[in-house]
Amino acid sequence: MFDTVRKHQKILQLVLMLFIVPSFAMFGISSYSSFMDKETDIVKVNGKPISSQEVDIAAKRQAERVGGSPQITQSLPFRQAILNELLQQRILGFAVSDLRLQVSKQELINSLQKIPQIRALYREDGAFDDVRFKQLLASNGMNEEQFYAGQSFELKIAQLVNSVARTELANPKLAGIISSLYETERQVQTLQFNAKDYLSKVSPTADELKAYYQANSTLFERPEFIDVEYIVLKADPKEDAKSFNEKADQFANLTYDQSDSLKPAADKLKLTIQTQKGVTRAGASGLSKDHPLTNPKLVQSLYGDEALKNKRNTEAVQVSPGVFVSARVVTLHPAEILPFEQVAAEVKRQVSQRAAEKLAIAAANDKFAALEKDPKNVSGFASPTWISRNKPGNLVGPSLDEVMSVSADKLPAVLTVSNPGVGTTIYRIDQVRQPATTDAKVHKAQAQQIQALAAQSEFAAFMAYWRDGANVKVINPLKPLSSGGAGG
Repeated sequence: MFDTVRKHQKILQLVLMLFIVPSFAMFGISSYSSFMDKETDIVKVNGKPISSQEVDIAAKRQAERVGGSPQITQSLPFRQAILNELLQQRILGFAVSDLRLQVSKQELINSLQKIPQIRALYREDGAFDDVRFKQLLASNGMNEEQFYAGQSFELKIAQLVNSVARTELANPKLAGIISSLYETERQVQTLQFNAKDYLSKVSPTADELKAYYQANSTLFERPEFIDVEYIVLKADPKEDAKSFNEKADQFANLTYDQSDSLKPAADKLKLTIQTQKGVTRAGASGLSKDHPLTNPKLVQSLYGDEALKNKRNTEAVQVSPGVFVSARVVTLHPAEILPFEQVAAEVKRQVSQRAAEKLAIAAANDKFAALEKDPKNVSGFASPTWISRNKPGNLVGPSLDEVMSVSADKLPAVLTVSNPGVGTTIYRIDQVRQPATTDAKVHKAQAQQIQALAAQSEFAAFMAYWRDGANVKVINPLKPLSSGGAGG
């Protein structure tokens, strides 16, 4: 109920930009100062560049930190989000420096004691294990000075961001006004013109079907798929770990060294060569979740050049604890446009649906034209219901926005909202009222959301100010990674 304020921010007439302030891992801060590779500068902040290599490294670290797939680091949207975080952090760093913010020793101590990794270094007698602390830092490529500087920097950033976020509404009455708008109820009737109701009136000819097929042939393309064979090495519960590890190493070596066949590994380790047909880039349909060929890494390997073009075994992939798989492509079935005869039924369905939708829209337009002349006519409309932004009923998105935007001075009123692929709905609004009672909890929650939006707006303006102060200059756009390369 409360998120209507967030979904319909036009009422607030605020132009908001939502920034993500990255939450740093214990040892993540150094990445914002140590990577200064200049082979490809993307953007400069106060004359210092953010390079594509820095983005790639930060993306990899972020994916590892949250347990994401390595493949996500090659996604342009993901890398763009990382670049945005790096850029924002640089701008905030410039602001911290320019404002000469300071952090007291006690504030730093209090902050460090909240870090789980630091708390774990205290012995039972309360003494701090300085040796383990230094080892922990060293394993992350840091010394004490770098670590303390990073933590101090984080506190300054938090201090700066929190001070900006403490925004109060200039006029306390604004929350009440907006809540009133969200509570206002309108009596609405609907009249639907759905394509499905007009299907019986359409009968496409053979020539129309073939013309549609020829003009939209890509809609009837069967994607490429492969037939594969594979072998699975599973740990025996009765077998000790060392013995299985030796077998796993042997499995990996045999499938790699004799990559033109799975038979040597299968014979040596007494494994059965299994087959699976119809494996697409999304995997094979109808398989259980624990089936080896539902593993994204294995499927991706099968569609790599080594397996697809050179017909080699994939590397041994651990698809679950104690389960290793290697596979190879037996047959590649390229993508192809299916012949008309095979897709005739689907062609007819699509042509009929489009024709029926046109009839539904035409009927809706005729009815709407008549209603504009006589808006009091309720013939054909469903029973009236009271709706509001807080209680929208079945109305969502554009339908709700259109209905709630009709002026209360022009009732009764009618309007149409199209639903592509389905048809058109006519809405009739004839009354507006305020509810007899109001919910204090709803008012309070909405006031809090409105204040949060105002704070976001304030923060957006703050960042825009410091972006200008830091003289941010875009040098090159962030580019998609090539399939086998790194870099922007």
